[in-house]
Amino acid sequence: MKQISLLGSTGSIGTQTLDVIRSNPDHFKLVALSAGSNIELVASQIREFHPLLVSVKGEEEARKLKLEIGDSTIILSGEDGLMEVACHQDANVLVNAVIGSVGLKPTLAAIRAGRDIAIANKETLVTAGHIVTTEANRHGVALIPVDSEHSAIFQALNGEDPKSIDRLIVTASGGSFRDRSRDELQNVTVKEALAHPNWSMGAKITIDSASMMNKGLEVIEAHWLFQIPYDQIEVLMHKESIIHSMIEFRDRSVMAQLGTADMRLPIQYALTYPQRLARETAERLNLWELGKLHFGKLDMERYRCMKFAYDAGRAAGSMPTVLNAANEVAVAAFLNNQISFLQIEDLIEASLNQHVRISEPSLDEILEADAKTRQFVQSKL
Repeated sequence: MKQISLLGSTGSIGTQTLDVIRSNPDHFKLVALSAGSNIELVASQIREFHPLLVSVKGEEEARKLKLEIGDSTIILSGEDGLMEVACHQDANVLVNAVIGSVGLKPTLAAIRAGRDIAIANKETLVTAGHIVTTEANRHGVALIPVDSEHSAIFQALNGEDPKSIDRLIVTASGGSFRDRSRDELQNVTVKEALAHPNWSMGAKITIDSASMMNKGLEVIEAHWLFQIPYDQIEVLMHKESIIHSMIEFRDRSVMAQLGTADMRLPIQYALTYPQRLARETAERLNLWELGKLHFGKLDMERYRCMKFAYDAGRAAGSMPTVLNAANEVAVAAFLNNQISFLQIEDLIEASLNQHVRISEPSLDEILEADAKTRQFVQSKL
């Protein structure tokens, strides 16, 4: 039985991870979890799954949670609590489902404690991919992708020689504004941006999908997960989100992974790899019901965040850290109606232009670059 620690239990990936655990009680046990400030939801999760340890956002949230559940579970808070959950002594797998660079330090701590990582928090690899992958190799820890695109590549690579890869082809739905021109994006609302046509996700990821920054971050994540140069990673527009990604091999054969838009599949595969468990109640993919699948070439001028991501990834060093930090603050500002949708791009570009690149940043230098970038973007709001 896999003993699981879960970071981000109340978010979209977190709640779907709990769905997988709930459906497979003979295979998985939740031993620790972290959450933010949704105390009512996390209290119900504690009552159902009986974790030994829980961490929440801050001391006030911890106090409220203790009033809800009593002394049946150890309750911690803040960064120290995250670290304790990530490294819980009874866990052998950490599911990192938090949003943003907050997932970096607990992930590194879990790696150093010998825990395998099911990683849905792409910002961890974007921000410090060179450190995370080096530490994982050093400690013999598996980094198993949860994002549907990276899971698709991971599955398609089973039994294949990674040296035979010619291209990784990452598919993108195009998000909520995929049928609009740039001119039509001038006055779009938060509500419109949050209306993703295919996937049910958290607010931050949905906005990233609309700007295509989500796909840009996935390109950087793919570079680190699969050790593939950026010139061999392409993004293909695919509205239906049925083909989740593809690999083209040197002999020009192409391997694709297909499935419905259900994150429970890649989550479960990350937890059961290399085995597969049945999903008897899951929706089947009946291609005849779709009739057609559509594909298109990515326009870097239409989706400027994709260009920023490729440029930052190729520049390497501290540039991806700046890209991610600027985007996190800018997206939060848009969600709070402080800036327009297209100003997200402007703030990211300004942040990249003002930063003095560090070629091989240490963890402390990464954290400093992250903090300074956030301060810079805040000063522009």
